Amino acid sequence: KAKIRQVSRWKHEDIVERHKARMEKNPDAMKKRAAIVEHPFGTLKHRAGMNHFLMRGLEKCRGEFSLMTLAYNFSRVLKILGKGFIQDYCVQRSIDFIGN
Repeated sequence: KAKIRQVSRWKHEDIVERHKARMEKNPDAMKKRAAIVEHPFGTLKHRAGMNHFLMRGLEKCRGEFSLMTLAYNFSRVLKILGKGFIQDYCVQRSIDFIGN
């Protein structure tokens, strides 16, 4: 058996402790944050069936997640700006391209 025990801390443990203390002081802020942040993840899981990754490996999963979030963000843009805006933009770009 070792005669000496050594305890080490993760290098960012102080940041985690400060964050935890801040959240304990203001639990309503955490509830509001969770309500805003969790919605897109819930939408991805429900609408796109994103309950697991199809690829293996960190880089491939990052790529898969990036595509899913790109699709989500594009659908949000369509909803906010409207389909007509995107159609008008594409038509204008086509005219500009053909004209040059």
